[in-house]
Amino acid sequence: MADDSTTATTAEGRSRGIRASGRRRRQRSTNSRVLKIVAWTSAGVVVLGGTGLGYAYFQLNGNLKGVDINSALGTERPQNVDDGSQDILVLGSDSRAGKNGKYGADEGSARSDTAMIMHIYEGHKKASVVSIPRDTLVHRPQCTDPKGGDSPAASQVMFNESYSVGGPACAVKTVESMTKIRMDHYIEVDFTGFKKLIDTLGGVDITTTQKIQDEKSHLDLDAGKHTLKGEQALGLVRTRHGVGDGSDLGRIQVQQAFIKALMDQVKDVGLFGDPAKLFKVADTATKAVTTDSELNSVKDLTSFASGIKGIGSNDISMTTLPVTYDPADLNRVLPLDKKAGQVWRALKADQPIPKSATKGSAGGKAGAGGTVK
Repeated sequence: MADDSTTATTAEGRSRGIRASGRRRRQRSTNSRVLKIVAWTSAGVVVLGGTGLGYAYFQLNGNLKGVDINSALGTERPQNVDDGSQDILVLGSDSRAGKNGKYGADEGSARSDTAMIMHIYEGHKKASVVSIPRDTLVHRPQCTDPKGGDSPAASQVMFNESYSVGGPACAVKTVESMTKIRMDHYIEVDFTGFKKLIDTLGGVDITTTQKIQDEKSHLDLDAGKHTLKGEQALGLVRTRHGVGDGSDLGRIQVQQAFIKALMDQVKDVGLFGDPAKLFKVADTATKAVTTDSELNSVKDLTSFASGIKGIGSNDISMTTLPVTYDPADLNRVLPLDKKAGQVWRALKADQPIPKSATKGSAGGKAGAGGTVK
């Protein structure tokens, strides 16, 4: 791992990635592009149950998919501290199986193409999101793959390998090993589910401050205001070559801006005044995600929703794990250990992340900040 004295090199044409991790406890609460939508729409359907939509409760329950992270990881985890805060690992899967095959060849496994740790502070009025670049070189602990095989621990491997090797449980285990913070919940969405969700919402309004063109993510946007439907929205959050220095660190900056725009869109879409649309969005959202087993029921999501209703886009602080480019391979990044430690200690103490933690990080030099509003 690199320390804070490591010099970051320029990023022209480099690949980078994304991922996240989170923190601790209390009634479920979160705010991420999919998680908040699922929680709120599920809550709305339950509220409307007495007016003839009660059957929707059971249909939505049938849509949800859960992974028993607790059983998979056992007791060798960070302490489960009940201090009123909460941490959620949010992953975007890049599986090319099935309908996702149009985005590349199916290699038989998925990777965590986007990773974010969302920390909900005590009182559930504010949150911090920390993106983990997918190409960050980390120590991956020993993991059991979904078929029961054993994958020995490995050092200096890309962060997103943990998902490929051992699925959601290994991704959570890797994050907890990095941060020493226990993840309260896990949620995952894939390409196809993300697109359908945006389309069902009617698109997301954004403004681009420059032209964005990226053949690899099928994106061609002029500068100005846009309402992005599913395919374009997916292209935007996947674009790397079309923004900033062409790195995945720039893509993270775009993703973070899009998440805030999506949150505002959900707030303004008026779902509770339109029961039919509310159910359609809830149906799409619950089909789009995989969660940990403690969130995979409408009842639990409703409880979760009650804890996040006060958090808006202006109440969320976005940052990227402090990193530097790997001198041996500029397509990889190394955590700045001292600065990363500041981030994790702040979240563990339920405190804001200090600005000094990200000063000098390559994540702030990708050149894509402000491209999307």
